[in-house]
Amino acid sequence: MAVVAATALATPLLLGAAPSHGPSHGSGHSKGALKEAVKLSRELVKNASARDAYRHLQQFQAIADSADGHRAAGSLGHDASAAYVYRQLQRSGYQVSYQTFRFPYTETLAEKLAVVSPTPRDVTIKAMTYTPSTRVGGLTAGLVNVPVDDTSGCEASDYASANFTGKIALIKRGGCPFADKQAAAAEAGAAGAVIYNNTEGLLSGTLGEVGAGRIPTGGVSQEEGEQLVADLAGGEVTVSFEVRQLQEERTTRNVIAETRGGKAANTVVLGAHLDSVTEGPGINDNGSGSAGLLEVAQELAKSKSKPANKVRFAWWSAEENGLLGSEAYVAGLSEKQRQQIKLYLNFDMIASPNGVQFVYDGDDSDGVGAGPGPEGSAQLERDINKFLDSKGKKHEGTDFTGRSDYGPFIEVGIPSGGTFTGAEGIKTAAQARTYGGQADVAYDPCYHAACDDLSNISMRHFDVNIDVIANAVGTYAHDLRSLTRPVKPDPSTGTPGSGGGLHDGHGHEVTE
Repeated sequence: MAVVAATALATPLLLGAAPSHGPSHGSGHSKGALKEAVKLSRELVKNASARDAYRHLQQFQAIADSADGHRAAGSLGHDASAAYVYRQLQRSGYQVSYQTFRFPYTETLAEKLAVVSPTPRDVTIKAMTYTPSTRVGGLTAGLVNVPVDDTSGCEASDYASANFTGKIALIKRGGCPFADKQAAAAEAGAAGAVIYNNTEGLLSGTLGEVGAGRIPTGGVSQEEGEQLVADLAGGEVTVSFEVRQLQEERTTRNVIAETRGGKAANTVVLGAHLDSVTEGPGINDNGSGSAGLLEVAQELAKSKSKPANKVRFAWWSAEENGLLGSEAYVAGLSEKQRQQIKLYLNFDMIASPNGVQFVYDGDDSDGVGAGPGPEGSAQLERDINKFLDSKGKKHEGTDFTGRSDYGPFIEVGIPSGGTFTGAEGIKTAAQARTYGGQADVAYDPCYHAACDDLSNISMRHFDVNIDVIANAVGTYAHDLRSLTRPVKPDPSTGTPGSGGGLHDGHGHEVTE
């Protein structure tokens, strides 16, 4: 995949499915189907707009403002967001349903770290998901550095050089999951663990699952961690450490809507997660994808075109807790239902204010991170790129990191793709020259923060990606052929578009 900009006139995509999920015989192969696909895709691209979708963002913001400032799964804010989306779709004539499931809700109540001596200062720390809690007010204890090697803090021998009993272990990221590091520190007698990043940025991590935590654990930036190491080189360091987190089982709901007509054997699915983190309203992450999807669904409902294929839209919950909504959906499908789904497209963070136009690297032609998606994913990528080229929009690849809701679909062999404009990853100088914006600044400086509000939206990126959704919906509704056509690899520089590492969900890092 190359970063390209074509000046050709807009041409609708002709998308299809991989052989194992291919169109059923006789469907989507006629000249009539092609004509309808061209007509509908042009209509939807013309009528769907970022301006109209912004109305939904305003509603999500108002909901968050009235519900503790966020729309996290299991909260009143998410429930109200789901009800809003449900009502809009119902009024548009879709067959709409909720999919309810239970999940482990977490909400950070306190995350504080401060050097008490020798030189007092505050240190920014993020509580890791599923961490045990300190008592209210925290604890004051000595800080002890774990020696650095390729597997720092992963093994009992790493703690043999010092007395960790009742102390806070300072551990460098890398080599094993965070859960293993804090468990080894607990075995050595540590009262808490602070894990510092091995790359730029604050470390937002998870211990993986409920019950995995042994001692209170938080993450700090590489810069803060290295400063603490330097402090320890000069003598003893005492810190005040408080990490507290509410953890309880709650209920939440996906919203699923589909066209009443269309061939179920040729079902196409497009999705976006509706939940935010508890730290903010989540207007870019992922109000943007949710609003863009809703806007296109409403325009499809207004069209006089009757889709030949069933089009299904999904708004996932508990993505921020580890893709739990999309996992619940895929797990609930029968083998026949899985085979009916010909492709899945995901739209997560499509209006990042310092963004880049990323397209998921379906064929792994960039050679970054994870391998290719299921057969057909390469064609999805190619066809999205062709549409962007036809609009004169530059783009580049991004890796299937497993950080969003395409993950469960890929796991069961469903061709997947989509677009993304970047999270906490840092924009390069080359990207700033190509797309504008600021180099050496995050694609979304308000990622997982309270400032992810209405002011955190790039209307330019929002509009481009709504066009991508509109074109895809219009085409898929009638014609499912291009995923059977060979793809010539076209590598770009490629990037995850976000921080490195393995994740259990969007931004929840579990290991190196």
